[in-house]
Amino acid sequence: MEHEQSRRLGKRCVILIVIGVLIVIGAVVLGLTLKSGFKSTFLSRCEKFNQHDCKKLWDLFEKAYVNKDPCKVPVEAYNPLIAAAPFKPQCNKMMFWSKTKDVVHGLTAKRKDCFVTLEDTLLGSVLDDLTWCGKEGSKDTFTAGCPEWSECVNNPVRSFWNRSSAAFADVACGDVTAMLSGSIDTPFNSTSNFASIEVPRFKASRVKKLNVVMVIQKNAISNCNHPSLKNLRQSLDTGITYSCKDVSESRIQECGAKPEIACGACW
Repeated sequence: MEHEQSRRLGKRCVILIVIGVLIVIGAVVLGLTLKSGFKSTFLSRCEKFNQHDCKKLWDLFEKAYVNKDPCKVPVEAYNPLIAAAPFKPQCNKMMFWSKTKDVVHGLTAKRKDCFVTLEDTLLGSVLDDLTWCGKEGSKDTFTAGCPEWSECVNNPVRSFWNRSSAAFADVACGDVTAMLSGSIDTPFNSTSNFASIEVPRFKASRVKKLNVVMVIQKNAISNCNHPSLKNLRQSLDTGITYSCKDVSESRIQECGAKPEIACGACW
């Protein structure tokens, strides 16, 4: 009887060990698959631009956050990546936005002859809507279990977009356009990237005018007369002129659908 119980116990231990090994192997394979899928997305998006050594950009990108605490990746960590793929000035075409991403990109996807956003550039396009982070003691890239945007200031995703927003704004020139939302209480919010990072980098030596397009959707609660826009005007570098126009979302969509409409006549 004791021999039989020992045999069964030994068999159960073997089974548990095998299960444990399989779980570990599965976790490793899943991790490698996630990294492979993320890297594949990065490279395939990059290669569409046919401008840079995408493998080199991937290596520089990884160095910013791999083997680091995911809440301790400062904006400066992406400096080498930005330097390797710098943003180019596109005077009179640069479009900034706050809380209007879908409307803006619905337009620029069809009218790149008129406007270019950060997400239309190489680095912005490559990493748009992606999540990534590293872990201390690991050389892998993770796409799950990463800090949320507001969870910690220096998380990999937030630091990248803060750094790239600054670099994009640094090359703004000519007439600059910004799409703000008339569907929120404070169209120009001091905590947004547009207000806290981009606007302070508009310099009168390069930027002549800021044209604000207030997107008016159904049940809009704000317009160009909103008090927060006074703060925007006061935040502009001396010498930069300002204008604001309330524009319906349907008009913006019409401009995107009809290439015969001149860029300057969209609103």
